[in-house]
Amino acid sequence: MNQLYLDCPSGISGDMAVAALLDLGADEQVLRQVLESLPVSGYSIKTSRVQKSGLDACDFNVILDEAHENHDHDMEYLHGHDGNHHGHAHHHHHHEHRGLKEIMEIIQQGEMTEGARALAVKIFQIIGQAEAKAHGVPEDQVHFHEVGAVDSIVDIVAFAVCFDNLGITEVILPKLNEGTGTVRCQHGILPVPVPAVANIVSEWHLPLHIMDVAGEFVTPTGAAIAAAIFTGSRLPETFYIKKIGLGAGKRHYERPSLLRAMLIETPEQEQDQIYKLETDIDDCSGEALGFVSELLFKAGAKDVHFMPIYMKKNRPAYELCVICTPEDVEKMEEIIFENTTTIGIRKMSMERRVLPRTIKTVETPYGQASVKVCQIGGRQRFYPEYESVKALCLSHGMSYSQMYAAIMEACR
Repeated sequence: MNQLYLDCPSGISGDMAVAALLDLGADEQVLRQVLESLPVSGYSIKTSRVQKSGLDACDFNVILDEAHENHDHDMEYLHGHDGNHHGHAHHHHHHEHRGLKEIMEIIQQGEMTEGARALAVKIFQIIGQAEAKAHGVPEDQVHFHEVGAVDSIVDIVAFAVCFDNLGITEVILPKLNEGTGTVRCQHGILPVPVPAVANIVSEWHLPLHIMDVAGEFVTPTGAAIAAAIFTGSRLPETFYIKKIGLGAGKRHYERPSLLRAMLIETPEQEQDQIYKLETDIDDCSGEALGFVSELLFKAGAKDVHFMPIYMKKNRPAYELCVICTPEDVEKMEEIIFENTTTIGIRKMSMERRVLPRTIKTVETPYGQASVKVCQIGGRQRFYPEYESVKALCLSHGMSYSQMYAAIMEACR
């Protein structure tokens, strides 16, 4: 498990998130290559070290061509700039207003991994949905002003590439800190959190905390990034910090804008809490049950299985059993009620002990394979991943057991 703990004491924005991941060790060369392949021009990127409250942090800056374009545009909208009206008018003229469709085409043309592309698309879809709802227009008519600007396309693609490059599988975000008051934007005066951010937080169930500080700390891009990668808000009882990345924001409020990203791991044989949900169903078709099992796995169930049972009047029936994390209980229950005929679900909290495991890529004579590696009493045990074995079997016309043995040999 590659777990990321995202600590947002002063909110989150696109550039802070990219900077934090670069500081964690995402490959800047890989990032620059992807950005060069995008059909977007008129900007350059600069990464540097800056001091925030005496702390050394990474800064990621998208510099647009015109000299006066090189600063936080959102900040200008929010708080206005005396005597800069000319600059404002020019700013709108300079930024093509792109719709979601144009942005998706740009992302499709970039040379990046499919994982990075899918994440960039997801982040933009989350923003598009939130802006459409805020302005009461259909999603295909949303025009990104602040966001369609070159800098936001670059921020979002850069984040997706860095996140993918670090191979993170789980993201724990205990809370998003946001400020209070109002801000100025293109459309006039808006309350904080701005409507797009409020819609994202609501739609994706992100944990929000309002600080007693005036200012906008969570930007729509930042909120969409958090929503796209969020897997839970509960940190393990105890954990080790493997690496820390500190990303600097551009805004100057009374608390320094810093985002902290930490790669963490849980101690060996961690005890953790899981829930077991059970329900007995005697009047549901096999297809419906197969479908609900797929939905539960998609929504993050750790395990789903059926057991044949006999119920009253000797009816053949199935007991559905779902294992999930405490945070997912409600989501699982909703899926079960929505998609089966059941009218009641039993649930119990259980402790479980799990072996620490990591996923490794192994080179075999037939190509790369994914292998789960478990630690037990100082020894390692290898479990080739099914999909990986299957893919190599199909491409080499070998049987499952032959390929499995070849991968195990490579592990040794």
